[in-house]
Amino acid sequence: MKLQQLRYIWEVAHHDLNVSATAQSLYTSQPGISKQIRLLEDELGVEIFSRSGKHLTRITPAGEAILKTAGEILRKVESIKQVAQEFSNERKGTLTLATTHTQARYALPPVIGSFIKQYPEVALHMHQGTPMQISEMAADGTVDFAIATEAMELFSDLIMMPCYRWNRSVVVPKNHPLAQLANLTLEDVAKYPIVTYVFGFTGRSKLDEAFINRGLAPKVVFTAADADVIKTYVRLGLGVGIIASMAYNEAADSDLVSLDASHLFESSVTKIGFRRGTFLRGFMYDFIEKFAPHLTKDIINEAFNRHSRAELDDLFEGIEIPTH
Repeated sequence: MKLQQLRYIWEVAHHDLNVSATAQSLYTSQPGISKQIRLLEDELGVEIFSRSGKHLTRITPAGEAILKTAGEILRKVESIKQVAQEFSNERKGTLTLATTHTQARYALPPVIGSFIKQYPEVALHMHQGTPMQISEMAADGTVDFAIATEAMELFSDLIMMPCYRWNRSVVVPKNHPLAQLANLTLEDVAKYPIVTYVFGFTGRSKLDEAFINRGLAPKVVFTAADADVIKTYVRLGLGVGIIASMAYNEAADSDLVSLDASHLFESSVTKIGFRRGTFLRGFMYDFIEKFAPHLTKDIINEAFNRHSRAELDDLFEGIEIPTH
């Protein structure tokens, strides 16, 4: 059994069983990958992939178990490389993030700008996706850090730490009736068509809960993952927008009015998550602290020592989480 064979089966499984695409991504030949997979299966005495002719059709039950262990081995190998890099050149390496559009567009730019200035030899890569995709990428080791508000609690392998609290604003054109109200209520908002985030994005669950708890059934006529898209359709008169407050820019959005809705919805908490057992290099600690200053190296190391979600919650219960 070779490490290369484990990498091949892992990459094939994560390229939708497309050996050609896997070969292209690994800069090797398709026949070479197929041969190594067959050799591994022959050695183990089980099929990892089912086949129809020359095509892989699915991962077998044995393959699922093998791939899980292979992933753990490959992550350990990567950790060994990280340890070596930290001692050979602590200011050079790679940092990979997965996050949502809202975090990438509104929360992360100053952090990333400062980080790149401090660590010019660290290559920083960002993936955007749904909160579920983001959490999966952190859980399977595709990325170092996941930054999101929703879905990360579904992944028990992730150490999740709270970064900041945030709430929402209702955005409307300047001449909209809601802009004339002194005290905005949920009942007022529910009278109009609503344009907001896709379910599962950017704290959408808190929004839905607020209306349900008041016995209201808002008419959501358009959803998007991108706050800029939501504001575009508010401008077109499709409905009133409900977005993260940080996504309203006074200069760029001067044609719209932002109405504070923090009294209408429970605040949400954006978290940063990484896989338990991850070796954090010095610049990784620094990135986390730049994004969330209360997450010091000592706090992060203490989080590593907490073995359950309840223990993690206890750790952060006495720490004040800033509001964005």
